[in-house]
Amino acid sequence: MRGFGEVIHDLESRRKPYAIATVIRVEGSSISKPGFKIVVDGEGNIVYGSLGGVCPEGPVVSAALEAIKRESPRILTVHLVGPEDSIRMMSERPALEDEVFVETFCGGKLEIFIEPRLPKRRLIIVAQGGRDDVEEALIQFGRVLGFETWSINPSPVLTNKPDVLITDLDFDIGSLDLGERDYVVVLTKGGRDVEVLEKLSRKKVGYVGLVASRKRVAHDVEQLRSRGVPEDFIRGLSAPAGIDIGAYTPEEVALSVITEIVARIRGVKVRRKGEGEAAEERVATPKAQERVEVQLSGTDCALPGRGV
Repeated sequence: MRGFGEVIHDLESRRKPYAIATVIRVEGSSISKPGFKIVVDGEGNIVYGSLGGVCPEGPVVSAALEAIKRESPRILTVHLVGPEDSIRMMSERPALEDEVFVETFCGGKLEIFIEPRLPKRRLIIVAQGGRDDVEEALIQFGRVLGFETWSINPSPVLTNKPDVLITDLDFDIGSLDLGERDYVVVLTKGGRDVEVLEKLSRKKVGYVGLVASRKRVAHDVEQLRSRGVPEDFIRGLSAPAGIDIGAYTPEEVALSVITEIVARIRGVKVRRKGEGEAAEERVATPKAQERVEVQLSGTDCALPGRGV
């Protein structure tokens, strides 16, 4: 049997979510003692330990999965009572989320601290190379918000250094083990959009956004469909990436994208670019119209004094 440290190292090296459920208090006669613990992985498997055999582990596993989902620790009180007492106690007191009744003749009560541990969220930027102020700002925002920032860029010109920089010219993003805590922004400027998006369509990531003009988005989507990319992926693709904040500068474009990612994480519905009557019916002055076109173009064109 693998040791506790070995199990934890394996889960974290594979970026797998898990929870540690530890007995912190015992009342009554119970084989379980403070310090007994189990490790529950994200699929609900007990991959280490035991609670002593007295407490059925099913309710604890369910509570651990809920803690992982909510990303919040909790204390679970487990009442070890006989069948009659179980029915009576449940009828006499209101149902509490962190309290369960287990029918057993040993009696007593356990308090179990459940601590979820999740891999750090990753912000992965797939860039085309050269100077890109949107990429710079995304890395800066990502680090401030606690993301592990990655840049896949064959020829980077960066002031803000990401946590991980991959410069291989022919790097295959499909080779990465990506999951729901990964958020990918495609900044390939048309050169490799379809190739990258097709590979991402085979992954189950938390977010895929394409920074592009509507014209390029329409072309890319047509190409994706011709390659048989599932409609579910196309519907979930944020393209043009970002929410409608009237972004003009590269920094504002990056802000609109990172805001959309945060909204996706928190489950908040926001209006994306081009959605809603307000976006469709906006009457723009020539100057405002110019700003809108620059915003929608993203990195399709160079901004004066901003590089390429």
